Amino acid sequence: MSVSIIAAIGKNRELGKNNDLIWHFKEDMKFFRNTTIGNTVVMGRKTFESLPHALPDRRNIVITSDKNYNADGAEVVSSVEEAVEKTKGDNVFVIGGGKVYSEFLNLSDKLYLTEIDAECKDADVFFPEFDKAEYSAVKLSDFTVDSIHFSHVLYSK
Repeated sequence: MSVSIIAAIGKNRELGKNNDLIWHFKEDMKFFRNTTIGNTVVMGRKTFESLPHALPDRRNIVITSDKNYNADGAEVVSSVEEAVEKTKGDNVFVIGGGKVYSEFLNLSDKLYLTEIDAECKDADVFFPEFDKAEYSAVKLSDFTVDSIHFSHVLYSK
């Protein structure tokens, strides 16, 4: 089993606000899709509810404490441990939100981060702090869109 995290973060590790992504770049959405397609995606309930539907061509797992929660097109689990158990043998991508990223950070061997050279002062969800010295980093691509520079960086333990 391989566990990776994939996220788009600002200069201050900003992830989102009002249950939505802060930045929407076509190139980043394509990177996310191409990286996660054919694999298992694990997310929290709020992240699932922010999507228009379960992500196609991927096994969708939603973590929630609500025992009666129904996620159309996804499997529902009640803990990180249950998600790990259900996904043994899968290539797993954790896709949010902030709490789920924090809970999976020490279980992950790779971080696929879109590092955005911008800030959002009113962000309300942040990526957890991590020690970059524990990883080797490879820049996969660089883009500038609407005067905002961002890079796709793979951090591997």
